[in-house]
Amino acid sequence: MRRFPGLIVAVALFSGLAIPAVSPQTVTPPITPGHGERKVVSKVAPAYPELAKRIQLGGMVKLEVVVRQDGKVKSAKPLGGSPLLIQSAVDAVQRWKYEAAPGETTEVVQVVFDPH
Repeated sequence: MRRFPGLIVAVALFSGLAIPAVSPQTVTPPITPGHGERKVVSKVAPAYPELAKRIQLGGMVKLEVVVRQDGKVKSAKPLGGSPLLIQSAVDAVQRWKYEAAPGETTEVVQVVFDPH
């Protein structure tokens, strides 16, 4: 096995990326309410990253979102998901608008990239 350590590492890294050949054009960003459970008034769908399109990668990105009193997103911190999808999810969620509330809240949302 000493002759092929690079091959073994490459196979291990990319084995999780084996996705069935399907059209990667549909991106569905459902939300899962978290701590504050504030209602989303308007959502922006994430752009599907070009590399993810080419390798037909789908998946979920989980974000911790701090929402200001006026409903605008203050920050979005990734909690998990594919590194290829995280930035697109963060960029989209930062443009979401929530209902107004008496104070700042923290929400946990999931953005799903579905290549089906």
